[in-house]
Amino acid sequence: MALDRQRIPVLEVDATPLRVPDLVAELSRFVEEGSTRTVLGHNLHSVTLTLSDEGFRDLYQRSDVVLLDGAPVLWLWGRTGKAEGPVMDYRLGTTDWLPALGQVRGLERIAVIGAGAEANAAAVRQLELVVPGARVAGLPGEGWNGDLEERAVEWLHGQRPQLVLLGLGMPLQEEVLQRRLADMPPATYCAVGGAIEQLAGFQKLAPRWLGRMGLEWAWRLLLHPRRVAYRVLGEPWVLLWLLGSRRLKRTVPRPGK
Repeated sequence: MALDRQRIPVLEVDATPLRVPDLVAELSRFVEEGSTRTVLGHNLHSVTLTLSDEGFRDLYQRSDVVLLDGAPVLWLWGRTGKAEGPVMDYRLGTTDWLPALGQVRGLERIAVIGAGAEANAAAVRQLELVVPGARVAGLPGEGWNGDLEERAVEWLHGQRPQLVLLGLGMPLQEEVLQRRLADMPPATYCAVGGAIEQLAGFQKLAPRWLGRMGLEWAWRLLLHPRRVAYRVLGEPWVLLWLLGSRRLKRTVPRPGK
């Protein structure tokens, strides 16, 4: 059963605001139960996809945990006044909670899917340090296609992980969960975007003070302009149009009424 959801004002989506200790407690519970769970994150990109793609929206609605990832989403939720302590404590990008995996009770088997072979191997080594004694296995995701997806499902059945970090980028990783979650072995599946390369040291993280100011987008735009320019400069306008269209539909009376 999903945790209690809270509505994010303006954006018309729900999330499960948690701090790192709260998420550690939930992951510990999921590992103990041994059932299939999903952990996703909400930023402006995922909000846009949630409002425009029915399959994406259904995945988020069924997810067990939807973290607040991205300053605008966090700030808007902060308007509800439901934060206990600093609002920024509830911002959980993947790299905020991965270092705490060593605190998850009973976590012994981890699978890492995504990134190139070198980055994947480096991330596996790093996680072995974060979770001492855990068996960490990796499967690169570069060049993802139907054959690799099928192999990944078979590989997961062989590994029998308790926690899966799926880092194929958004929306590919969410599309894979939509297609194959029912075929995968019981585990907690976390969509982690580019965190595998970040964990491996292949992508330079923004200084934490920038993150707390909500300016990570400027850092990413500076380092990877081609990759993130549309998401930073173009997609917010698409989101505004989607939100405006939804509100217009609710205010325009239907014929005969």
